[in-house]
Amino acid sequence: MSYLDDILKSRRDTRHFTTDEVPDEVIEKALQAGHWAPSVGLTDATRYYIIKSTEVKNAVKNLFLDYNKKAEELTDNTEQKEHYKSLKLEAIEEAPIGLIIAYDRSVLNQFTIGTVGSNEAVKFSSVCAAQNIWLSLTEQGFGMGWVSILNYYEFKKILDLPENIEPLGYFCIGKPATNYDNQPMLQQLHWKQKSEAPICKEINNIVESSVSDLPLKTKTQVEIKNDFATLLQQKIDSKTKPIGSLGTLETLAFQMAMVFETLNPKIINPNIVVFAADHGIANHGVSAYPQDVTRQMVANFLEGGAAINVFCNQNNINLSIVDAGVNYDFPTNANLINAKIAKGTQSFLHIPAMSETELQLCFEKGKSIVDNIAKTGCNCIGFGEMGIGNTSTASVLMSILTGLPIEECVGKGTGVENDKLLEKQNILKKAIENYSGPAELKQQIAYFGGFEIMQIASGMLAAFDNKILILVDGFICNVAFLIASKINPDILKNAVFCHCSAEKAHEKLLDYLNAKPILHLDLRLGEGTGCAIALPILKSAEAFLNEMASFESAGVSGK
Repeated sequence: MSYLDDILKSRRDTRHFTTDEVPDEVIEKALQAGHWAPSVGLTDATRYYIIKSTEVKNAVKNLFLDYNKKAEELTDNTEQKEHYKSLKLEAIEEAPIGLIIAYDRSVLNQFTIGTVGSNEAVKFSSVCAAQNIWLSLTEQGFGMGWVSILNYYEFKKILDLPENIEPLGYFCIGKPATNYDNQPMLQQLHWKQKSEAPICKEINNIVESSVSDLPLKTKTQVEIKNDFATLLQQKIDSKTKPIGSLGTLETLAFQMAMVFETLNPKIINPNIVVFAADHGIANHGVSAYPQDVTRQMVANFLEGGAAINVFCNQNNINLSIVDAGVNYDFPTNANLINAKIAKGTQSFLHIPAMSETELQLCFEKGKSIVDNIAKTGCNCIGFGEMGIGNTSTASVLMSILTGLPIEECVGKGTGVENDKLLEKQNILKKAIENYSGPAELKQQIAYFGGFEIMQIASGMLAAFDNKILILVDGFICNVAFLIASKINPDILKNAVFCHCSAEKAHEKLLDYLNAKPILHLDLRLGEGTGCAIALPILKSAEAFLNEMASFESAGVSGK
């Protein structure tokens, strides 16, 4: 073959190989073609790993089989499921050579031209390299197949790939055993018909976007209904018990009744909203887990397999999942709320995490989400989060907004310990030192914030405006509440602090807010799990206030 069009048309995702060996010079030529691919900002971040070992191939094959079972369950259509199971989707063991094409995200630790708009630009460069390799192999009479149905975390683990190396997948290389009738294999097997021509549309106009300003305001004037509060306290004290003997339950019952403005408060349609987003600071190794875990955990939420799913099911709580800025494109039919601002924030080590416009969008979206939930009759919302790197973001925000030294605000997060914890602390300290902006709330939270944290803060403010009880989860959600309280201090009246986590900074933050948590369970998970576990205690407070007899009704003598 000598014409580019012929090579492009004949390139196939190969799944059937002969037993012919692949000469070294073929691989060398293909890798050189990959190296010639465009590389954003000349980062030269693409990395390659050759696999010939039968043992390694077997291990990768087992990973594929495990995830492929999950893929089979993604359709309820019996015919489609059987068709899917009949497809050959990999040739890991059959192909003479395996190739891992990956990118090194540690290049983002330094300023890189072309990555300010999206950290994924580095990944896109590696995809260009993969395409060049594919075309080179095709021109030489060989083929390649891309295997992506894998648990990437386990994939990296069994291959002992460094934490900063992110694979695109596993690629099978060999001599094609068929030309698939000169069409994509899935098309040949009638899985789907590829369109004959590219889909292209010309855009002639722009849409003017109007973004409202951040709702910074002074303390709201909330009328204290002294007569109502007196009646409520009398009702609590008249129950058949010594005054104050139900401790925190009495405090919670009083708070619920004041928020709902009724002597007979009842929690209706409780909802926990989990906001998920990625953080640019994660590229500096501040987490024990790779960034892709954010995307994986959101998928786990949607599949019902996470801790928050279990506890919400246990306690009849509605669960809403929000994509506030995950570095991934979820299917449009996924059961989540799309509030994506961008695919993760920038690293605040050197530049602002987000623009002020993005901050304003966060506040708009957070408010809209809670306003819509309020329309369902919900009067109790718990806030949860998910985002690799967000304890680092929260730690810096806490330090900036409370004046506490960063050393007192940094914790393990996902499990960072010892030297790694010290390194995390030093990175965050340097980030604060690099900040030269004004000491104003709006500028500070835009520079260091995370999309999910800002949307939670806005959602909490909206919950207050809707007279909704606010359940505050762990450290990160407490930092979001800290931001909300700086905007409207009256929000404390609606807040229930569900637990004190194992993050050492959480207790200090609760003290700063003069907040008393309900539970001390050494939780360090996030997701809103503390809210879900605490809800039955709130229901107990509701039950005693509404159902427990008074001294008068029970004919029991008072004190």
